[in-house]
Amino acid sequence: MEHDWMLYLAAFFSSFAVSLLATPFAKKVSYRLGAIDYPKSRGLNKEPMPRMGGLAMVLGFAFTLALLAIFLPELRTKQVLGFFAGGIVIVFLGMIDDVYELSAKFKFCVQIFVACIVVFSGTKINVIMWPMWEYLRPFSSIITIFWIIGLINAVNLIDGVDGLAAGVTSIASLCLMILCIISGTSIAVVFTAALAGASLGFLPRNFSPAEIYMGDTGSTFLGYVLAVSSCIGVYKSYALLSIIIAVLAMALPILDTLFAMIRRAASGKPIMQADRGHLHHRLIDNGYSHKQTVIILYTLSILSGTIAILIAIKDFRATIVVLLSVLIIAMIFYVYKLRIEKAAEAEAEANNNDDDDDF
Repeated sequence: MEHDWMLYLAAFFSSFAVSLLATPFAKKVSYRLGAIDYPKSRGLNKEPMPRMGGLAMVLGFAFTLALLAIFLPELRTKQVLGFFAGGIVIVFLGMIDDVYELSAKFKFCVQIFVACIVVFSGTKINVIMWPMWEYLRPFSSIITIFWIIGLINAVNLIDGVDGLAAGVTSIASLCLMILCIISGTSIAVVFTAALAGASLGFLPRNFSPAEIYMGDTGSTFLGYVLAVSSCIGVYKSYALLSIIIAVLAMALPILDTLFAMIRRAASGKPIMQADRGHLHHRLIDNGYSHKQTVIILYTLSILSGTIAILIAIKDFRATIVVLLSVLIIAMIFYVYKLRIEKAAEAEAEANNNDDDDDF
């Protein structure tokens, strides 16, 4: 399949520009509607922050796809209309939640409704085609619904540190874009290119120290677009391998969500109950700064996405090299952490000795 590279570049830069320019507008809307994130025990912000910044990314993405629909007939299909219908619902849900803080059960029910809209419009994971999994074919719709709901909440859960969700989504969407180019699905390439542009356009005002948060308006929308894009694009060309590839491309939010669910279930807490056990919280609690934490998690996302791409192009030697690089980087971070702890202990001991000398 021949790709229209100018179209893909237009999707990226148009979405980037609109998102960047619309962020101050989203900030004003946040204050006007009272969408403010006040400091709380499990949060990291020390002062009230506007939290409907995700509106800027939504505007960037929506404007770009509406513009490109004029030139790309594939964006005027029933499947894409279903995607837009679900997107409108998920955005309004996020905006209301940013103002009024809705209950987790209500949001979950609406997310199920949104996923059903997508499935009934024709987007399904139809990759369970190998003999041993033949009996799962009738459950394709249910699997797709779980996938969409899972990614919506996965991105939402990692939105706990300045710039983390926007940066990780940018990385994941760029990796998915490459995978969709390989699979030859132009619609999914446009989706992921526009999503990457919207996320990166928002990042300058969201990176530490942030001046605005994306809120549920942004995080749930990002997860929604990632989920649907992967169904339309990556899953079209592979069987079992496609699941591995898509999971690797978005490994950080997926694994963090799975560990959160297991952790809460093991401790007898509700699965939807918020806590400070996420990976970014643990890194910060172990002495890393906000920026260091974000950079570490960016690196992990880039490496997992690279592995997904290498698997897709079947370059297994390069995959092994990347895996070894991951281990080496992990060891470097571990040694760095030990040095920070020793330096802190030495400083504390020196302060204690100074106090003793005063007496």
